[in-house]
Amino acid sequence: MLNHTTLIIIVTVIISLLAWQNKALFNRLIFYPPAVEQGQWDRFVTHGFIHADSMHLLFNMFTLYFFGRAIEGLYQPYLWGYGFVVFYVLAIIVAMIPSYIKNRNNASYLSLGASGGVSAVLFAFILLAPWDTLYLFAIVPIPAILFAVAYVAYSIYADRRGGSNINHMAHLWGGAFGVIATIILEPQVIPHFISELLSPIL
Repeated sequence: MLNHTTLIIIVTVIISLLAWQNKALFNRLIFYPPAVEQGQWDRFVTHGFIHADSMHLLFNMFTLYFFGRAIEGLYQPYLWGYGFVVFYVLAIIVAMIPSYIKNRNNASYLSLGASGGVSAVLFAFILLAPWDTLYLFAIVPIPAILFAVAYVAYSIYADRRGGSNINHMAHLWGGAFGVIATIILEPQVIPHFISELLSPIL
């Protein structure tokens, strides 16, 4: 039986591939505030299952594959075994809300990508194992907590630079959701994180 992380990846890849081949489908799924204002609230979810290009898709799914499997068991006991799926989808929705509020009257604003959900997964993992080694671009080893700092800094920089439909601020809001949701579900993660964070010093 496939784990939920793998199922999410399969669904995301299929929808992204179909959207690349069908412009009408792509336009229907992408986050577009005027369409949301007309009642297409499903775009809060659907935008997270399409991507700008193959590298955008690969990076998000590569990250989700490694860290989703590592933390899936933490959420799995909730909501009849679908806790991780609900956590992931809620992260996509919540991560988009600030951008929607900011751009609800902006007819030129578009956004897409699973970054909100993936960031939630990544930051939840960092709470559990801040000094575990991540591999930047699958090559450069870096402690998870330092990666988080660099990730936040880059997201702020890329958002200010603009120039793409990738919602970099959703990275931050998704990450924040991942941290808050994990603490609410498992409050003991706070002393665990502090203990793990201080372990190289003590």
